[in-house]
Amino acid sequence: MTTADADQLALIDVPAAGRAPASRAGPRPRAAASRLPVARVVVDVPLAHLDRPFDYRVPADLDEQVVPGCRVKVRFAGRRVAGFVVERVEISEVERLADIDTVVSPEPVLRPDVLHLARAVADRYAGTLADVLRLAVPPRHARAESAARPTPSVPAADPADRVRGRSVWAALPGDDVPRRVARAAAAEVAAGRGVVVCVPDQADVDRWSVAFAEVLGPGAYVELTAGQSAERRHRSFLALSRGDVRIVLGTRAAAYAPVDDVGLVVMWDDGDDLFAEPRAPYPHAREVLLLRAVQQDASVLLVAHGRSVEAQSLVTSGWAEDRTADLADRRRAWARVDVVDADERGAGPVRLPERVVRAIRAADGPVLVQVPRRGYRAALSCQDCRRPARCRTCEGPVHQTSSSADPVCRWCSRSDPWRCRTCGGTTWRSGVVGHLRTAEEFARTFPQRTVVTSGGASVLTTVEDPTALVLATPGAEPPVTDGYAVVVLLDTWLMLARDDVRVVEESHRRWFNALALARPDGRCLAVGDSTVLQALVRTDPRGLAERELQDRAATHLPPAGRLATVDAPQEVLADLVAASWPEHTEVLGPVPLDDDLHRLVLRAPRRRGAELSQALQAVQAERSAAKLAGPRVRIDPQQI
Repeated sequence: MTTADADQLALIDVPAAGRAPASRAGPRPRAAASRLPVARVVVDVPLAHLDRPFDYRVPADLDEQVVPGCRVKVRFAGRRVAGFVVERVEISEVERLADIDTVVSPEPVLRPDVLHLARAVADRYAGTLADVLRLAVPPRHARAESAARPTPSVPAADPADRVRGRSVWAALPGDDVPRRVARAAAAEVAAGRGVVVCVPDQADVDRWSVAFAEVLGPGAYVELTAGQSAERRHRSFLALSRGDVRIVLGTRAAAYAPVDDVGLVVMWDDGDDLFAEPRAPYPHAREVLLLRAVQQDASVLLVAHGRSVEAQSLVTSGWAEDRTADLADRRRAWARVDVVDADERGAGPVRLPERVVRAIRAADGPVLVQVPRRGYRAALSCQDCRRPARCRTCEGPVHQTSSSADPVCRWCSRSDPWRCRTCGGTTWRSGVVGHLRTAEEFARTFPQRTVVTSGGASVLTTVEDPTALVLATPGAEPPVTDGYAVVVLLDTWLMLARDDVRVVEESHRRWFNALALARPDGRCLAVGDSTVLQALVRTDPRGLAERELQDRAATHLPPAGRLATVDAPQEVLADLVAASWPEHTEVLGPVPLDDDLHRLVLRAPRRRGAELSQALQAVQAERSAAKLAGPRVRIDPQQI
């Protein structure tokens, strides 16, 4: 008997040896379907050693409902679990088959191309197919399935707008990217193919949807995001899977959308960490779209004001074409950027230099100030001895939420009058000031302006007041109709102070996005060190990405190499350290993460990436078969 046969037989309730069958009568046997009586089912069980389809018998009474892609309920190891039918065949290699219990819905929601994509994503990220399908197919909503189908709408199109090939586009501030992408989508649909457009968050979806509705019409596309209601999301999903609509606009959830014959995939601001899935197997939506483009021979357009290292890697390798404006066009489109770090009297660096104060006072329109940290006082220390302020109960870091509030612990949320344990001092200072505290300071400095904040749970969508002074955290900057008269990047040193291999790339991405909101004749001032902000002065995101890519190549980090982190108890990782890995794989660690978990880092050449993922899948399958807890594996994580 093969291992596959043994696994298959385990799905059937068979009496143990030496034990008589139960006396109570079971359900009557159901006749099998006369044609293609065997269904191959992917069950929703995330066990690595069972990551394959299983054969089930199709009862005659369910013959017409069991179609490839439908949802079913089956018996699996004594439990009733959900699954998807992937195909029906005439015979099975297994003699005894369990019946399909019920058909949840005859609606075919798992298309063959999406199944193929999900399998590739699972293999790329050393995961299981069941985990990826949870990301790809939303939960069923019965009312959505029975609702009236939308009337297909074909937007007007110009064939000249069609995007061909693979491109990385460095967008300029004056480019109306949503409208240009909408026109490209219309041209792609007119050519008989579908379009997938992914943007980072719901705010971007709302902004892009305005342009899509104007160019395409409301019935020519659907939105698909994880934040939608279950009914609305499933309706959008069904409109795509049934072929009623061929354009989808959404967040990372849209990367798997069942669009018919995808001919173009578009991603806006691919460097945004919101595209990294926080659930296993932790895929990045950009990689999902690139896999899909290869499988379906689709065109690719990665567009952003900045440039991710991964996008630059595609250009450097020749896989994608670079669409970057020349220096003269960049200078005309971007507002001039000046770096300031001291006042005019030659004093040491200050948080708000005199040049910034004068620029804000002279501005003839709204002003944007980007503040790296949210909140009021983000970190406190003793005014007398400068020791960091810690919680008296759990030793956690403390912060202040308002001018009148006592310090609050970030770990246990305890709020008590604070006293320094080192010197006994009762006054504190803040080395890290958030946007709310900064707003108070700016309101006193610029009384003629209306100070508003955007960040955290209160993000503005737009600003109409021409006297507004907007203090926003990175990513929460609201656009204005004609652009900001002045844009200030405050505390740039704080953005660069994070201990992260992507800190330079991520900081510049957020800075370029803020600078793009200035009008062409506006002023941009970055408060920081001019030696590390030259990419802003030259408005050269490509040059920055090239240098970052060279640094990654020198250290064998993604995208130049393949990297995996494995988190597990130390005794588990001890066995993996001595295991056999693909050729040229470096084993680093393990290092402690907390009292229970340690981390092992595996670094391999890019050409060995598939082998490394396969080896990690095998490790997880072995432990799963032995009923042991599996390690947490991440391939090319955003943070190490």
